[in-house]
Amino acid sequence: MRKVNKSLELTQDESEAVSQLVIPATRYGESSFYEAFALRGILLDRVEPGVLVVCSFKVPPRLADRSGNLANGAIANLVDIVGAAVAYVPGQALNVSVDISISYISTAKLHDELEITSRMLGREGGRSGTIVILRNKTTREIIAEGRHSLFRSHVGPIPKL
Repeated sequence: MRKVNKSLELTQDESEAVSQLVIPATRYGESSFYEAFALRGILLDRVEPGVLVVCSFKVPPRLADRSGNLANGAIANLVDIVGAAVAYVPGQALNVSVDISISYISTAKLHDELEITSRMLGREGGRSGTIVILRNKTTREIIAEGRHSLFRSHVGPIPKL
């Protein structure tokens, strides 16, 4: 347990870097710090009905853990964002994630190039299900597979105010 606690402790440099972050508030519709941090570097390859394929995502240092692997939290974040993107319907309210289940199969190292594929499993009323697969683009090895359930409380076009 001490070893785990030690690995979670911040170094003095890390602590100072975090304390110097300035995160401005954003208005509805503006990109947030979180989105800019998490989405930077993802390049869209192609979009097909019910399928979103993202390619040329290289594991950046900001998303790697201390061992140089893509952090599990970053993988969960990618499953959430890419899964929600394939379930998005223009002109309708945004979906809210209600369940994410991820199988971590292998690791991606710093600067590995990944292919992220998301596919719609189904949609009924305000509920949607997607599957997201992260794969090493060079070796084709599966890094992680996530199943993502989403809910949209308002079905139909967003009313104009």
